[in-house]
Amino acid sequence: MTNLALSDEILMSIDKPARYIGNEVNMVKKNLNEVDIRFAMCFPDVYEIGMSHLGIQILYDMFNQMHGVYCERVYSPWHDLDKIMRENHIPLFTLETQEPVKNMDFLGITIQYEMCYTNILQILDLSNIPLYSKERTEEDPIVIGGGPCVYNPEPIADFFDIFYIGEGETVYGDLMEAYRKNRKKNGSRLQFLELAAEIPGLYVPAFLDVEYNEDGTVKAFHSNNIHAPEKITKELVLDISNTYYPEKPLVPFIRATQDRVVLEIQRGCIRGCRFCQAGQIYKPVRERNVEFLKDMAVKMLSSTGHEEISLSSLSSSDYSKLDELLTFLIDTYQGKGVNVSLPSLRVDKFSLDIMKKVQDVRKSSLTFAPEAGSQRLRNVINKGLSQEDILNGCDLAFKGGWNKVKLYFMLGLPTETEEDMKGIAELSELIAEKYYEIPKEERNGKVSVTASTSFFIPKPFTPFQWAPMCTKEEFLARAKIVNTRMKEMLNKKSLKYNWHEADVSVIEGLLARGDRKVSKAVYLAYKNGCLFDAWGDAFQNELWEKAMKEAGIDLDFYTTRERREDEVFPWDFINTGVTKNYLLREWKKSKKETVSPNCMVECQGCGAACFGGGVCFENQN
Repeated sequence: MTNLALSDEILMSIDKPARYIGNEVNMVKKNLNEVDIRFAMCFPDVYEIGMSHLGIQILYDMFNQMHGVYCERVYSPWHDLDKIMRENHIPLFTLETQEPVKNMDFLGITIQYEMCYTNILQILDLSNIPLYSKERTEEDPIVIGGGPCVYNPEPIADFFDIFYIGEGETVYGDLMEAYRKNRKKNGSRLQFLELAAEIPGLYVPAFLDVEYNEDGTVKAFHSNNIHAPEKITKELVLDISNTYYPEKPLVPFIRATQDRVVLEIQRGCIRGCRFCQAGQIYKPVRERNVEFLKDMAVKMLSSTGHEEISLSSLSSSDYSKLDELLTFLIDTYQGKGVNVSLPSLRVDKFSLDIMKKVQDVRKSSLTFAPEAGSQRLRNVINKGLSQEDILNGCDLAFKGGWNKVKLYFMLGLPTETEEDMKGIAELSELIAEKYYEIPKEERNGKVSVTASTSFFIPKPFTPFQWAPMCTKEEFLARAKIVNTRMKEMLNKKSLKYNWHEADVSVIEGLLARGDRKVSKAVYLAYKNGCLFDAWGDAFQNELWEKAMKEAGIDLDFYTTRERREDEVFPWDFINTGVTKNYLLREWKKSKKETVSPNCMVECQGCGAACFGGGVCFENQN
């Protein structure tokens, strides 16, 4: 079927035209005469990335189960089509009906990564929707943002009508009913936003004023509308076995980044790593019922034809029924060409036994995340992983037949020293040495150890939200230290080292902890030509620098400055359950290199028990 919005001539002239034609396996089609609310669900990146995102699949299924609601999809057009659409005045359209996004009632944008912010403006711009919410009229869709980045929505607050704080399965039904109620009485856009502001978890940024101190830090927040609270509590699903989950996920026409069935086995994490935002904002830990997971696995594999299923969580080894679930999958799909993948496993015998069951050790590599090169720094970040754990795990893996190991580290962590940096190379060398301790006749070829470093970025709602981050030059200098030390190692031919782009990390740091004043820089960066900033070859640092200068943004104020303990943060009006006092205690403990036990060993009093469910509730006295 030819896309109604694009001619055959245009489709034939662009890269991967299947990104824009819709009609995939399991796409929902509805009779528009039976629909009274149109919802465009957007992932502000290319189709292959967006189609790999589980959250979009869940929400797409949820909305389309709602009576009278039609959820359609839209992704960011790649540079080639973006140019054609602007030149030919073609409005951005949904994949399901090829209808302009501007004709929808809602545009919902999931925001997974700060570096997609200019793509959000591209979506609005190509849809002919005013970029600033204050300029929208009754004819424009309501623009909603959700996802992990909205735990600090302030750098993009001016572009959104509503933010949904928390997990999306809870109050969207209430929002749809509020929309119908308002439309029935011919209510205005403002009146609808007032109704929305009364729904738990929904934040209307136009209704919250920010007061600043003379030094540029936030002084206070003030509601300017009686319908809007000054504090927003995140929405949470406690029973995640009795909620929405797509039995028939969409199957893309072209290979997606994750071309497989994704089965979410639990939410949250017991581990308490001090750098990890997801581990804090998704507290408390909640497991899915194993019988529910078995049933969903069978249905999803049957409805999609995928040949791989990924068991997803922040720490898969901690799922209490993992062995039972894996045994079921192996027994059910033995010899049927279905692979099972397990991201986020720990370095221990249990995990390796699990991986042996599901992986061809001669084809696959093991991935571990020590995060820091020294034990001292792993204690600072509360990684809960010793060098002995890492080496023993690798030893077991090598004896089991593996010979490829990938290691993930961070550079620029709080209190990091040159010794910590060199420790990345030295730990990689020790792992290679472990391999060569095995008798030659028992080895599986040569060993390959690949160490990759990202640059540390302090994120909101973590103990490190007070921490300074490095400059671009400091990041690169640290990578050079690691690289030089790596080349000095005895087994250097077996070692490989990669590092992330430093300039991208700095901008991500600005956007992660920025306030509402940063929105001007985002706007100007987009107007200057920034797009697909998450893609290394598309990122243009000089345009971001120009935008910050034009917007009067002091980069060091938002990135390299250590925050005062009593400082009010731009995101402090959001209640995640995890208290600021707990995060501050953990920040102080990090400076003393003190390790905190995980939730299952000892409750740390983080505050998440206030939700009345999950692991932390079960461990209360």
